[in-house]
Amino acid sequence: MSKNNHKKKTIHISGMTCVSCETIISDELKELDGIGEVHVNHKTQTAEISLTGNAPHFSKIAQKIKKLGYDASEQPIAKKDKKKKATKGQWFGSLAIVFSLYWVYRYFKWIGIFSFMEVDPTNVGFGAAILVGIVASLSTCLAVVGAVVISFGAKYESRGTKFERNIKPHLLFHAGRIGGFFLLGGILGGIGNFFDLSTSVMGWFTVIIAIVLAWLGLNILGFLPSITSVGLHMPKGTMKYWNKLKQSEHAAAPVVLGAFTFFLPCGFTQSMQLFAVGSGSFLIGGLTLAFFALGTAPVLFGVGVVSSKSQKKDRVIFQKVMGFIIIAFAWYTLGSGLAANGVVLSAGNTTTAAGNAPTIVMQDGVQVIEMDVDYRGFTPNKFDLKKDVPVKWIINGKQISGCTNEVIIPEYNISKKLTSGQNIVEFTPTKAGTTSFSCWMGMVRGSFVVS
Repeated sequence: MSKNNHKKKTIHISGMTCVSCETIISDELKELDGIGEVHVNHKTQTAEISLTGNAPHFSKIAQKIKKLGYDASEQPIAKKDKKKKATKGQWFGSLAIVFSLYWVYRYFKWIGIFSFMEVDPTNVGFGAAILVGIVASLSTCLAVVGAVVISFGAKYESRGTKFERNIKPHLLFHAGRIGGFFLLGGILGGIGNFFDLSTSVMGWFTVIIAIVLAWLGLNILGFLPSITSVGLHMPKGTMKYWNKLKQSEHAAAPVVLGAFTFFLPCGFTQSMQLFAVGSGSFLIGGLTLAFFALGTAPVLFGVGVVSSKSQKKDRVIFQKVMGFIIIAFAWYTLGSGLAANGVVLSAGNTTTAAGNAPTIVMQDGVQVIEMDVDYRGFTPNKFDLKKDVPVKWIINGKQISGCTNEVIIPEYNISKKLTSGQNIVEFTPTKAGTTSFSCWMGMVRGSFVVS
């Protein structure tokens, strides 16, 4: 049939957040008989489709779109459900939960439970990655990857046993997603290491990550649009073979498809990818992305297997809580990035052994100070020093982590790799005032007050 016999139709779609949504909807609509070209635009929330003589009824088109988790109409859709507004009670409840969690954390830290469990509470990278993954699975990932899960899972509906059609494909999908994110995240970390980024550059990288995280948190709270609306996304060319992969009958297709979601344009994924590059480590970059994918797995797996929706009322409070927590992480991450460049936002917690001020011992005209590095961080982390008097800094490496295996003093261009046992750093404070020091990631911090 010639192009002159094609009829153009505009469909209004709500729920799209990025170019991934455009690609997913476009690919699905092209599978319907009687539909030619499809142009989807998430900014205008519309789809322009070309219909042939045997075009499907709109109800069939709408059913196809709604199956992916979006709403469709022949008339413009009101934006009242685009961001469900929280009531005052829900805002208050979410803030109460956040403060409660903070004080529970402070209490656990005070009684030493983190030390007892031998975890590093200051190295929040992997924990934050899981948390961001959970939040992403309830927002952007649910709209983007969730639609993919539902779409690719549909072709298994009439196959074999219940396990083969409902469970196995999704297990393979998430195995590929976690494994693929580890490998590709590791490659990004390796790229960062290949370029041998300085501590200063990595610090500014961390600042960029903090800005992205803050944007994501404010987006969840409803104060900012999706980060993809400003053009931060992978090029559409990365989706070239996406549809073929979804339709592939190869046994490994679900695994490869899961790994390929690494390239879907999602602000949450991109913030973790930035962190992987900044880490300069294959292992840290890989694990960060793998833990992020792990965080998204429960919700996305549930969507694929059960295709049920959670209570929207409960989700509003949960998302607000997660939004506040991510902003808190963003502030902490910002402080870490700036600390790596010698800029301190706040003094932080001052820890001292047994609650006493750190001891300064004078030996042959040298100020001798001592500090422990363990799973609590730096103890003590604040010292009063005399200007122009040499310092011998004894650092006892008791429990060294990936974050605390190097200490830096940006103001004096000092960087010292730490090992288990005794480490010595010698310098002379030549400037009065407060001089900060930190781990190489800026997450564990302390200061010298020079007078």
